[in-house]
Amino acid sequence: MTNIDVPVWDPCPFCQYLSGEREYSILWRDERVAILVTREQRGKSHVLVIPTAHKETVLALTDEESARLMVAVRQVAKAIVESSNSTAISIWQNNGLLADQKVPHVHFHVAGALDGGGTRRGEVRELSVADTEKIKEVLLDFFSID
Repeated sequence: MTNIDVPVWDPCPFCQYLSGEREYSILWRDERVAILVTREQRGKSHVLVIPTAHKETVLALTDEESARLMVAVRQVAKAIVESSNSTAISIWQNNGLLADQKVPHVHFHVAGALDGGGTRRGEVRELSVADTEKIKEVLLDFFSID
């Protein structure tokens, strides 16, 4: 229990993606972690790395979950850099409304920097699942995790 105010979503969209209730491109998944190809591409091959268990903030994670998430973040960052020839990578994670957390489920954003630098901010056109599946297929050629 913390005093961090998180957004309210019922049901959690990330949990719905993981359960198959809502269609979404899942790049990789094991019993603790999943990597989702976001429909809001803010950089080159923007993905979300999430725990499979519903946890609202990073403070709710166990040490084991934290370690597994970080390995997945590192491995997908490598895949993004290699697949896009990106010269920079952005990784960010928000906790609480005042930190701009939009979904109350821990998620790390990992995106290759745009050619001019940084990532897209504000409103971003939402891609179709067919489009995110294409991004997934490219990343799979460069992704591996133990």
